[in-house]
Amino acid sequence: MLLGKFKEQLLYKKLQKNIKELPEARTSSPKKIHSVGILITNEISSKIDLVEVVKAQVEDVRHVNIYSYRNYNASDEITYKHFTKRDFDWSGNIKEASLENFLETPFDLLIGYFNKKHLYLEYASVKSMATFKIGFANVNDNIFDLVIHNDIENSEEYIETAKKYLKLLGKI
Repeated sequence: MLLGKFKEQLLYKKLQKNIKELPEARTSSPKKIHSVGILITNEISSKIDLVEVVKAQVEDVRHVNIYSYRNYNASDEITYKHFTKRDFDWSGNIKEASLENFLETPFDLLIGYFNKKHLYLEYASVKSMATFKIGFANVNDNIFDLVIHNDIENSEEYIETAKKYLKLLGKI
């Protein structure tokens, strides 16, 4: 247990360093949104089919990929759609190839669909190569280009609000 806390402290320091390295004034590219990546917890994704909500609400989206965080359990089957804290090493490097591949994919939009501070999801959001990132307010405003304050259970309203702002920015 003590080693796990030490690992989380190291990862937290690396997250803070990566956030400081982000440019203060990020410029939005004029690129339209055709591909979407979603980072979410397994608890939320078991209640909400966010992929279908995004496909229904946002026109011209051709590719939606979701990756969810779940608590580690030795009896869980290893999949390419879930990651755990065991997929990170002591220095904050990602050990799981499918997670690394997801984060290196240059999505036009990354949705951080979690409304509470979550070290592993925040770190994955920072490491993502997506060109535009949206998330919930009160998580970590420095990570996302657009933050929305909404109830996590109401995914349709969240995506609808995001869609309004994305239209204003010329991304849709």
